[in-house]
Amino acid sequence: MEFKMKENGFTTNVEYGELHISGDSDYGFRPFQLLVSSIAVCSGGILRKVLTKKRISYSDVTVQAEVVRNEAEANRLEKIHLHFIIAGEELSETKIEKALEVTRKNCSMVQSVKDSIEITESFELVQA
Repeated sequence: MEFKMKENGFTTNVEYGELHISGDSDYGFRPFQLLVSSIAVCSGGILRKVLTKKRISYSDVTVQAEVVRNEAEANRLEKIHLHFIIAGEELSETKIEKALEVTRKNCSMVQSVKDSIEITESFELVQA
């Protein structure tokens, strides 16, 4: 990847299109937003694959991310809590817990930051 400096940030071109990145949200995605998004969406995507592979029927998955930052240390990300809202019929809490364990082990983004950012998960099941 190549990042080109602009007046208020950087841009890069990826397969999907041009990505604008800036410390100022008026000019692009903020770096911490991209990091949190990568972790949340990677986890959600892996969870979807695991549910499908285990033949667990679901109709929707939403991932909410709560972020804790440390202002005293360059505003570093210290903790990301992922809350999965899984919609479906007759979902088993035990099976979802096991699916989340597999998800955590197979999400490359979670595995990349696990020793520097605390990642926690919770879930709720809703009737579809």
